[in-house]
Amino acid sequence: MKFALIGHPVSHSLSPVIHQAAYRELGVSHEYGLIDAPDEAAVDGALADLRRGELAGLNVTIPWKRRAFALSQRRSPLAERLQVANVLALVGSEIMAHNTDALALESEFGRLVSGPRALVIGSGGAAPAVVAACAAAGIHETYVTARRFTNELPREDWPGAKELSTLGARLLPWPASSVAARAELDALCAETALFVQCTSAGMQGADSGEPIAELVPWARTPQNAIAYDLIYAPLCTPFLREAQKAGRRTSHGLPMLVGQAALAIEIWLGQRPKPEPLLEAALSALAKRGRS
Repeated sequence: MKFALIGHPVSHSLSPVIHQAAYRELGVSHEYGLIDAPDEAAVDGALADLRRGELAGLNVTIPWKRRAFALSQRRSPLAERLQVANVLALVGSEIMAHNTDALALESEFGRLVSGPRALVIGSGGAAPAVVAACAAAGIHETYVTARRFTNELPREDWPGAKELSTLGARLLPWPASSVAARAELDALCAETALFVQCTSAGMQGADSGEPIAELVPWARTPQNAIAYDLIYAPLCTPFLREAQKAGRRTSHGLPMLVGQAALAIEIWLGQRPKPEPLLEAALSALAKRGRS
């Protein structure tokens, strides 16, 4: 059977390495590839391949998680609640949407965080899963800010505002948009335990990530605060480096990537691989890239 990841860009992705490691762990022979989809037509074409049975399943990444959900005919309860999908499976002749990102992040946050408040940076397709995972991990207040959250638009018209608010998030204007917005974020950061970066900033092939890295006043955050970046290539992004300079804990997104992949494989094959060999394979692949 053939599986694939669809998104843009995808050349940096470790998903093929992780999934092939999973197939070895399970003792099965399947293929896993990458589909670079720069536009909606490419996404529609990949989903048509899934409907025809040419693909047995799809993972979905930036920037197509909302479109994947919209094009599906059936949805898991969690995908329905989040309105985004990172896993697509064929059930009969219908495409079914799932979200394994939130489940993997819940496990990560539960392991790492002890505090009542989180700040999420970014409102794209990963944000709903992050907000839901924060709540499931016992974080009582989750705030979201994003570059397009400015006073030029009514708050209810901010991108993703409705779905994020429905999930319980509190929305903040982008701190660079006004002096008041900057002061509001600074005050919030002093009592925030978890900072989650869920944009593509700092990812290989995307922008440098420096403006996002400078967003949080790390010296004012609690000593036990943790910076979590969903990016894993590179493992240490500008966002994480700034937190480290202030002596704060950091975590990259590779364990989450492995966790959501294992859950996706369980959806497709009915078996969940152990995460350790998958993580080991991913780290080995990253090390080889660094030497090349």
